[in-house]
Amino acid sequence: MGAAHSHEDLEICESDEEEYEEYEERREEEEEEFVDSRDDTFVPSSSRLRPKPSSSSLDDVESKLRALKLKYPSTQQQAPPPSTQTSTKLFRYINGNTPKAKWVTAEKLTSYSFVKTSQGDDDDDDDDRNRDSEKEWWVLKVGRSKIREKVSDEMQLKAYKDQRRVDFVAKGVWALRFGTVEDFAAFVSSYNNCLFENNHGVELNEASKAKIFGKDFIAWANPEAADDSMWEDADDLLLNSPQSATPVRDTQDLTEAFEEATSEGIHSLALGALDNSFLVGGSGIQVFKNMRQGIQGKGVCVNFEPGYGGAHSAPRKALLMRAETNMLLMSPMSQNRGIHQLDIETGKVISEWKFEKDGVDISMSDITNDGKGAQLDPSASTFLGLDNNRLCRWDMRDRYGMVQDLATANAPVLSWAQGHQFSRGTNFQCFATTGDGSIVVGSLDGKIRLYSSNTMRQAKTAFPGLGAPVTHVDATYDGKWIVGTTDTYLIVICTLFTDKAGKTKTGFEGRMGNKIAAPRLLKLRPLDAHLAGSNNKFRNAQFSWVTEDGKQERHVVATVGKFSVIWNFQQVKNGSHECYHEQEGLKKCYCYKIVLRNESIVDSRFMNDNFAVSGSPEAPLVIATPMKVSSFSLSSKR
Repeated sequence: MGAAHSHEDLEICESDEEEYEEYEERREEEEEEFVDSRDDTFVPSSSRLRPKPSSSSLDDVESKLRALKLKYPSTQQQAPPPSTQTSTKLFRYINGNTPKAKWVTAEKLTSYSFVKTSQGDDDDDDDDRNRDSEKEWWVLKVGRSKIREKVSDEMQLKAYKDQRRVDFVAKGVWALRFGTVEDFAAFVSSYNNCLFENNHGVELNEASKAKIFGKDFIAWANPEAADDSMWEDADDLLLNSPQSATPVRDTQDLTEAFEEATSEGIHSLALGALDNSFLVGGSGIQVFKNMRQGIQGKGVCVNFEPGYGGAHSAPRKALLMRAETNMLLMSPMSQNRGIHQLDIETGKVISEWKFEKDGVDISMSDITNDGKGAQLDPSASTFLGLDNNRLCRWDMRDRYGMVQDLATANAPVLSWAQGHQFSRGTNFQCFATTGDGSIVVGSLDGKIRLYSSNTMRQAKTAFPGLGAPVTHVDATYDGKWIVGTTDTYLIVICTLFTDKAGKTKTGFEGRMGNKIAAPRLLKLRPLDAHLAGSNNKFRNAQFSWVTEDGKQERHVVATVGKFSVIWNFQQVKNGSHECYHEQEGLKKCYCYKIVLRNESIVDSRFMNDNFAVSGSPEAPLVIATPMKVSSFSLSSKR
């Protein structure tokens, strides 16, 4: 399957409510023929056919919902009253990604309420099985369709002010359309209040925002009043650059150039900037040749030695270094023995290293190169390591400047060259580097910290979290932009600020203070989030890959289930972009392209900018699934 645009925001057309009920009956009878990527079951078959609601039945619903709220007197002022507007309608998107897909009316007259609940409630059902019994949270309930969903980013709620409509995911894709702008605004406001409290554990008010975000991050707490000049200034610089990104007015098409089946299951992708790239599996590494149109197999496979991991136990991380003649392989999580150094030219493991500090074995959860282009350095001997509360640099040379070798040392030990072990839990999860070796670190609490290339003891800047763990981070070569990955959205941060002397710097170079622009979010439309598959979490978002000063990253790519999702980075930075019109809160960009595969994607990354061809705004995109690897060329057409 090839490339496609994202599913457009389809207009909702009025339909007979009986059409929805007929669909529900037919779906149960032909369940095995229904083409969709997630479970759509939500109404017992015995309750499908019901009479249309009368005013008295709506009164009954309202009274019952009010009775529910009386169980939580401390939260009555926050929860909005159930909607009883006769013009509020509920729609459902049916038939998934088939040609028959469309919106149908689920309820012509409906009501909604936000109620606080917990696992101990008497009226809880199976929908609440994943809850923490010690916490309470807000739940959205809608009408007689049995929608009962925890208010969270997983709902992927998207508001359309011009249509007085919100779309969201709740074991299916739904839409509420309101009769008036006031009803629409009341719902969105209540939803945002409940979402904030569920994410942060405190009510939404100025005091709680100040506590969570801090005085220096007013732009994050009140984005409508934020100064976006840094975004716009950076965009102007980009537009005036001779190597600027493709103009927004251009359209870009993805064309599949290569697709190859692989002999081994693929666990990770290690792209090279020189001659070769590598697919890492459970029993070995397959070698691919880098070409202008993508990567193509060379028919060469380096098998792991019997002592390494065993079958179906792939390395946690594969890291190219020394002009891409060597590869560092982190031991599988189950073994945690350190790293193996593989000589790619001979296909042999030449060293097996241990992580040790002060004579004590320690663990590392991730490793990365010293900088964006460090893997091209033929004499490199150091790399970075990360663990829950450690950030450090390892050196493969011993005290006498000789590279340790497995043949001459019984237990080669990496030297702790630089770093810091933090006493309190920093919950580090992921990290990446810029061109000059500055480091960005993402944490379980959602914080993103910036460290200069000179010190790892104290972050120059620490951005607060938005309520979700950051599972992956990347930075542009010049360090001006950061993208963080969470399960349900990507967060793009501008690190530029003006210091007291009027000089423009990045947050890696100095403390940003309160000169911080609001971040922007990259999100999926609810329908796309639903169709991405059961494993519909964002993974491994990263910028396109440049390794030279002056060149600009043009795209952001991330993996979501069976989708590879691509944003034009210049569009994201453009404050007048149509996605941002009439939005509340942080600006959210929903303009992207999708590449759909037949199975869940392992990784998707752009090749190095050196492989961009004339007439193309970008080097090829490489997408790996467990048993296939594909290459796509991105071309521009006016």
